Amino acid sequence: MPFPRLLTLIIGLTFILGMMIWLIDSLSRLSWQLSYYPFLGSVLIFLIVVLMALLIGAFVYYGFWLPRQQKNRARRPVPKVSPIKSEAAAENLKAVRTQVQQIQDEVVRRELLSRSQEIERNLARGEIMVVVFGTGSAGKTSVVNALMGRMVGKVGAPMGTTEVGETYRLQLPEVDREIILTDTPGILEAGAAGSDREQLAKRWATEADLLVFVLDNDLRQSEYDPLKVLAEIGKRSVIVLNKADLFPEADLEAVLARLRERVRGLVAARDVVAIAANPQPVKLATGETVQMNQEIMPLIDCIAAILRDEGDDLLADNILLQSQRLGADARTSIDQQRHRQAEAIVDRFQWVGGGVVAVTPLPVVDLLATAAVNAQMVVEMGKVYGCEINQERGRELAFSLAKTLVSLGVVKGAIELVSRALQLSVGGFLVGRAIQGVSAAYLTRIAGKSFIEYFRHDQDWGDGGITEVVQRQFQLNRRDEFIKSFVQDAIARVVRPLQLDAKLDEPQPLDLEPMAEDLHHRPSEETVNDWR
Repeated sequence: MPFPRLLTLIIGLTFILGMMIWLIDSLSRLSWQLSYYPFLGSVLIFLIVVLMALLIGAFVYYGFWLPRQQKNRARRPVPKVSPIKSEAAAENLKAVRTQVQQIQDEVVRRELLSRSQEIERNLARGEIMVVVFGTGSAGKTSVVNALMGRMVGKVGAPMGTTEVGETYRLQLPEVDREIILTDTPGILEAGAAGSDREQLAKRWATEADLLVFVLDNDLRQSEYDPLKVLAEIGKRSVIVLNKADLFPEADLEAVLARLRERVRGLVAARDVVAIAANPQPVKLATGETVQMNQEIMPLIDCIAAILRDEGDDLLADNILLQSQRLGADARTSIDQQRHRQAEAIVDRFQWVGGGVVAVTPLPVVDLLATAAVNAQMVVEMGKVYGCEINQERGRELAFSLAKTLVSLGVVKGAIELVSRALQLSVGGFLVGRAIQGVSAAYLTRIAGKSFIEYFRHDQDWGDGGITEVVQRQFQLNRRDEFIKSFVQDAIARVVRPLQLDAKLDEPQPLDLEPMAEDLHHRPSEETVNDWR
């Protein structure tokens, strides 16, 4: 038992024993003094005993029972993700399938399921994917050829030769797992086609277990940036300075030193190597041309050492990373789907709210009607985001946001924007009703957009609170292009129905032509008498 608790226990027991001795003595004297009032004495003694019992019970509860319960609760097993990364990846994939079932877009759903199945196959096969990455002129395909020991691609061709990922199988000495070697398209190529190939190369790189980044000189900023991004997401990389045969010995060492300094914190110094995958022929003084031997062993030794020491971890880390990225993509798709559905709800309720306010003659009723519309909008939006919001909670949120709109001057600003944009040439009261209705639709839109942010962040307004969210949505929805488009829709949905109602309410002029036509063709008195 800890010393502070033991000391507390001793002091507490001493106090209780002292109180008991004092109580016994006091009770004996009290019973003698109250011998003439036996009922009153019994009541007092009973109360004292109850108080002492409560004191002892409190001491036992806080000194013994409560700490034991807390200790028991602390010992209860807490669910944890499996420490084995492959099992964690399998759990992630299972969760992803549950998420994918919520996606309505058939194409997206199939694509995510296909990716999950591919990750499962990689997990089952246990193959290590080594991806060769870099610019098209750095000699990536030559590096692959040298690693394979035979020609597997077009070597020495101009930039852009490898248009899709070329994949080969490789077995290195003392490495148990089979290696899948992939030659990717070059990055930093010009034109739309080059940009598409670069995106493909980056996708291959993000799926690699080990990345071989090929350079032909010092590291440029345009090459450093993707390397840094890949390192930040957990990619293990080897930096390869190709075409080492073109450098004098002193220059080669200087370039290697600069490379190691540039990538410090991203790549270990021992993983920066120089090779000559396809050395240039050398012309001797005699005029004879000699083909130099490939210098590829530094790269092979580096890859083999990494895979021997870290192969299992690299594979497990990458499988876990891919499953996590797949889960993030699934959540993004679900969020986009919910956002579209919520946008449709806002679009519907903004015109409902505008129409209700336009036909409501009393401002007080306008406020109540708008609040009711916004409350129902919140309820439906909550269902989209999987949150059960009842009508009462919806009204609370709607009134809270309405107060914010008023306090920030958004209501006044909205009316001014709508009034300037409408420019209607219709009579007095109808102008007021039109402005009122379109303004209500506009404010309902701002409220709806704000609630989307609220639900997207798990029913949280964020650090800036509701005020910041409302202000941001008002600024986003007050641009001239949007106001013009919004008012055009409002005229069709709110103003024209008002104009139609006004025309129907006007007294119609009496058309005498049909009556004259009817009198002209009325039967004669003789004809009427004949019918009689």
